[in-house]
Amino acid sequence: MLFLSMSLNKKSELRRIALDLCRDLRKRQTPAEKLVWEKVRNKKLKGRKFYRQHPLFFDYLGKETFYIVDFYCHQTKLVIELDGLVHLNQKEEDQLKDDMINLLGIRVLRFRNDLVENDIDYVIKQIEKFLR
Repeated sequence: MLFLSMSLNKKSELRRIALDLCRDLRKRQTPAEKLVWEKVRNKKLKGRKFYRQHPLFFDYLGKETFYIVDFYCHQTKLVIELDGLVHLNQKEEDQLKDDMINLLGIRVLRFRNDLVENDIDYVIKQIEKFLR
């Protein structure tokens, strides 16, 4: 999860920065992200296309900015966020991120990394419930 606010004149420069950050995050995915990615990649989950480490752009106080989300399905307007231990200390930031994403008409599902690692089948069933 990453939030970046910049005042850049060129949207293309902001998008290039976002895509570079996404590529870097994909190279350093967590064990939990690897587990979920294996279950959702290549339309394996209900035929839906998911993107990993995907930027969502929006305007904040007149400046274009973005969040990078762990997984995103454009077809169903669904974000899946996986939370490690660091998220225990940033609940307010996570809630703000969820609220901003919800304002874009996108729903956010959050799962703790330890839940993903210990019971991936349960996590996938929860995601499937939303996709129905």
